[in-house]
Amino acid sequence: MSDYEIQSPRASHSPFESTQTDVGALLGQVMFLVAVAIGFLAAGSYIGRDLADGTATILFFIGFGMLMGANFVDRLRVGMLGVIWLYVVALLWGLGLGPALNQIATVDPDVITTAAAGTALATVGAGAIGFLVSKDLSPWMRPLSFVILGAVAVGFVLLLLGTSAPPFLSVIILIVSTLLIVVDFNYLRKHGTERDAVWLATGIFVSIINIFLSLLNLLGR
Repeated sequence: MSDYEIQSPRASHSPFESTQTDVGALLGQVMFLVAVAIGFLAAGSYIGRDLADGTATILFFIGFGMLMGANFVDRLRVGMLGVIWLYVVALLWGLGLGPALNQIATVDPDVITTAAAGTALATVGAGAIGFLVSKDLSPWMRPLSFVILGAVAVGFVLLLLGTSAPPFLSVIILIVSTLLIVVDFNYLRKHGTERDAVWLATGIFVSIINIFLSLLNLLGR
């Protein structure tokens, strides 16, 4: 859903930052941020379940614009401001997805349950692979991000034209988003510092939502 991981704010580190990072503590911090972001998205989807489709679409695009804007402002990807920015994006996306998720839940709630279970399995599996792979996968972050950005851009164009995304596009987004989670966890283990927590959490959160929406689209057919 985004090229959020094309840039990282690692270039400038505080002189007070530790040269060694507790990987376990960093993993816990990142996953806590991801979990809270998912909570904000869930709350937003519940609050926005009765919104008009036009309003929901506008809110979703505002959130997407905020996410894209953070690529150009390092401050929005680190520290407390980055955390708040992530949670606002998650809330706006929840509001934007609310009506669609509510409609699916009304017609076939099992689709949402299955998509959520599949997303959880994909995330856990990809994260485990990222930690286990000894090779540094960080060079793949940029090209995979460009692929996902291109696929999402095509999806948005089709949405604006009133056409649903074809299955192969959902498959591409699903596969690439899963690979990005592998890369994120590999990066966290090999290079991650406390300064990277917010942008890593944001990247993982975006990939999780991409996987979930892709599975919804595929299962809903």
